[in-house]
Amino acid sequence: MSKIARRQFIQLSAVAAAGCMMRPGQEAQAQDMPKVEESDSMAQAMKYTNDASTVAPASRANPAPEQTCANCALVQGEDGADWRPCQIFPGKVVAAKGWCSVWAPKA
Repeated sequence: MSKIARRQFIQLSAVAAAGCMMRPGQEAQAQDMPKVEESDSMAQAMKYTNDASTVAPASRANPAPEQTCANCALVQGEDGADWRPCQIFPGKVVAAKGWCSVWAPKA
């Protein structure tokens, strides 16, 4: 197994575990949720930043011209909102202009 595949497996496993802990049928509004802090241990593990422009494109596992939370497949909520819920950080919201290492293109 390559390092990239192993890393992706671990990241997706964290997402799946977090999803199992969520209670179905209960949806919080984005404005009611706390914002992900860059100093949070989970955020640091996922290399989360509130400003994607601070991340060098060459350092990303999945290079793309423009990667932000707003165009990630894992972000939820209304398009155009500055802060939106994300499957990676249950119960918290991420900056639409942010980025993390689990970024995946929308289908």
